[in-house]
Amino acid sequence: MPYILAMDQGTTSSRAIVFDGNMKPVASASEEFPQHFPASGWVEHDPADIWRTSMSTAKAALAKAGVARPDAIGITNQRETTIIWDRETGIPVYNAIVWQDRRTDTTCAALRDAGHESMITAKTGLLLDPYFSASKIAWILDNVAGARARAEAGQLAFGTVDSYLIWQLTGGKSHYTDATNAARTMLYNIHTGAWDEELCALFNIPVSLLPEVQDCAADFGFSEALNAPILGVAGDQQSATIGQACFTPGMMKSTYGTGCFALLNTGATPVKSSNRLLTTIAYQFNGQPTYALEGSIFIAGAVVQWLRDGLGIIKEASETQALAEAADPAQQLYLVPAFTGLGAPYWDANCRGAIYGLTRNSGPAEFAKAALESVTFQTRDLVEAMHGDWGDAGETVLRVDGGMCINNWAMQRLADMLGAEVDRPEVLESTALGAAWLAGMQAGLYPDMQGFAERWALQQRFTPAKDNAWRAAKYDGWKDAISRTLSRP
Repeated sequence: MPYILAMDQGTTSSRAIVFDGNMKPVASASEEFPQHFPASGWVEHDPADIWRTSMSTAKAALAKAGVARPDAIGITNQRETTIIWDRETGIPVYNAIVWQDRRTDTTCAALRDAGHESMITAKTGLLLDPYFSASKIAWILDNVAGARARAEAGQLAFGTVDSYLIWQLTGGKSHYTDATNAARTMLYNIHTGAWDEELCALFNIPVSLLPEVQDCAADFGFSEALNAPILGVAGDQQSATIGQACFTPGMMKSTYGTGCFALLNTGATPVKSSNRLLTTIAYQFNGQPTYALEGSIFIAGAVVQWLRDGLGIIKEASETQALAEAADPAQQLYLVPAFTGLGAPYWDANCRGAIYGLTRNSGPAEFAKAALESVTFQTRDLVEAMHGDWGDAGETVLRVDGGMCINNWAMQRLADMLGAEVDRPEVLESTALGAAWLAGMQAGLYPDMQGFAERWALQQRFTPAKDNAWRAAKYDGWKDAISRTLSRP
């Protein structure tokens, strides 16, 4: 029986899952690691923690599965998070600057005021925002003593987390990324399939710093530590799109992890958004990209983490379901979780979280309900924006995954808010499954795209139980709350 190891390196934890020859998970391991907040709006990770937990969970999952060595390794990762390291020692010159980090907002605003955003969007499909890697790279080069000179001398390497793990796994022999991660740096032209010299010049980033870009299924090098080839790589949201078998234009998935990310497959044609969504690469095989529209919500599962760690309302995330069910139906709290700004379709880096509708009787149950509902409202924001760009291609069916999707109350409320069916798959680990399939398919051990799509299995379908009047009233209240929270009109 062949076994594939999926390394899933996320924002708050590293995970590893071993899949068997039937693409079924047989063992897993997970480990959280510290988050660092050195200033308001700043978010960092210690790269040593990323590497340590990635290896420890990989070895633990293999041991649980009784597998001495996997047949192949697939990697999926938090995207945009930026690491720069020394090519000789492999030691990072600074902490990883996380995708949530907002320290470069002033830089981005200056470039926007100078009229560069339209060019950036035309080439990359992205908006000019601190979320992406380019301004983070520039910040490290400009603020770490000697970093720019070392980069220009070819002594340093940049990578998103996938590239950093590939480098470490291969002992510095491979400096690669895949097209989906490259597409999130704001330095990669998604139409030409190459690093863009004009963009690199704009951000003052040496092209020599950047990794070589490959397909999602390719030879990324051999890991001596795990005694296996690395054959599949995709950013976490694209990997979840693959794991959900969203291979047909018009199919949509939404992943509920730390943030929430919805992707709509638009096929071989990149669709330009008029609603501040991102045009990105969903996956790439044989040098041919398939494109997607993407909407990003910065805070989804993290709002439940805030209830636990920030307010102490809950001890476990699972408690939110019972609390939401017990909430006073006469109270309508609107929680806008803009803790690090708002993503699509607002893209307001400066607004901060707020809650509206508090009464003397508001308590933990009402806070839990408002937290879960905030995710459903933000998902509707994304779906409506996508419909505006893509057009109505039939009835919407949303495939969901991620930790929050096990919450039945939240998924039912999501179906009610969208007025659409919400499908939860049998294999909830869609992100890891996508990475595993990429590696297994490249190794010749898993079926091709069509065969994989035929194996996708439904675990539960949530059907709307509310009427349009209920939806309209609830959503109108959300839009009013948003209007009060935005830092700019």
